[in-house]
Amino acid sequence: MGVPPCRLRADAIVSVRTVRFGAVREVHLVTLTTGGSARGATSGNPDNPWGDSKTAAAPSGGSLGPTGRPRPMFPEPRPRLTHGPARVVAMVNQKGGVGKTTTTINLGAALVECGLKVLLVDFDPQGALSVGLGINPLQLDLTVYNLLMERGITAEEVLLKTNVDGLDLLPSNIDLSAAEVQLVTEVAREQVLGRVIKPLLPDYDVCLIDCQPSLGLLTINALACAHGVMVPLECEFFALRGVALLMDTIIKVQERINEDLEIEGLLATMYDARTLHGREVLARVVEAFGDKVFHTVINRTVRFPDATVAGEPITSFDPSSLGANAYRELAREVLFRWDAEEHAQPE
Repeated sequence: MGVPPCRLRADAIVSVRTVRFGAVREVHLVTLTTGGSARGATSGNPDNPWGDSKTAAAPSGGSLGPTGRPRPMFPEPRPRLTHGPARVVAMVNQKGGVGKTTTTINLGAALVECGLKVLLVDFDPQGALSVGLGINPLQLDLTVYNLLMERGITAEEVLLKTNVDGLDLLPSNIDLSAAEVQLVTEVAREQVLGRVIKPLLPDYDVCLIDCQPSLGLLTINALACAHGVMVPLECEFFALRGVALLMDTIIKVQERINEDLEIEGLLATMYDARTLHGREVLARVVEAFGDKVFHTVINRTVRFPDATVAGEPITSFDPSSLGANAYRELAREVLFRWDAEEHAQPE
C-alpha cells in the first residue's frame, strides 16, 4: 500500500470585525484531509482555474470575477480640469511581503495615466518605495526623516520628481527607523506626518503612503492623517491571520484620533487561482468583508520584481502585461468608488 499524500491541515478560524458596523464575523479556512478531500468549503471552479472572467460561467448578473462576484465594468474616469486637494490613502498591513510597495508604485502610476497628480510618501525605513522608483536611498541628503524631525526643512526641499510625469515622491531610508523612538517624546506625536505633508496636498489629487510592516508609531501617524486605508492582502493563510489585529488598530485610530478614517478596501494580491488554498482564502475574505473587497485581483507574476529591478512602474516597464492592466483596472475601480461616495454625500 502506498502512503497517502501529506496535505496541510488548516483548522483555523480567524475572527475579524467589519469597521463601522461592529459586527464580528468568522473567516473559516478549509480543512484538508490526508486523502486530499476538502470539508466545509467549496473546491473552486475547475473550469476556470485562473479566475478569468472570460472563461468563467456567466451568472445572471454578468461574468464572474476571481472574487466569485459578478464583475462590473468600470468606466473610464472623467478628465480632470483642476487638481487638489489630495485624498490621502495609507497602504497598511503589518505583515511584510504582501504587496504594499508594489501597489503604491503601480496604483500611483495608473492613477497618473487617468490624469491625476499623485504624491507618494515612502514611510518605511527600508526605503523599498524609493528603490522601486530607481532612487538609491543611501545617496539621499534629505528624506522624510529630516522633514519629520528637523525644524526649518520644508516638504518642497525633500520632494523628488520621478521618471513618471505627474508622480512625485517623498523618499525614505534607514534614518527613518530612529524617528519612531524620537517621536515618543513629541507633543501630538501621532499628527507629525500630517502636519509636514499638509502644504503639499493642494497640488495633488491623491497621496499614497507606503507604510512599514508594523503597527507602530509611524503607521499610526499615517492612519492619523489619512482619509482612507487600503489593505493589500496576500491570498495566503498567514497574511489572513493578522487582519483581526489590523482592524482593531484601525478602529482605535477612528475612535481616538481620526474619526474620518475609512477603509477604502482590501486588495487581494499574489493570487494564484490554480491553488485551492488561494481560492479559499480569497473566498473567506469576501465572505467576511463583502463589498469592501475590491473586484480587481492582482495575480502573481514575475513581471513585478522585474519592474522593481528596472526602477519603474510596471505600467511603463511592460505596459501591455497582465499586471499593468490589473493596476489600471484597480485605478478605475478606486476612482469609481470615490466618485460614487462623493455623489452619495448630502448637499
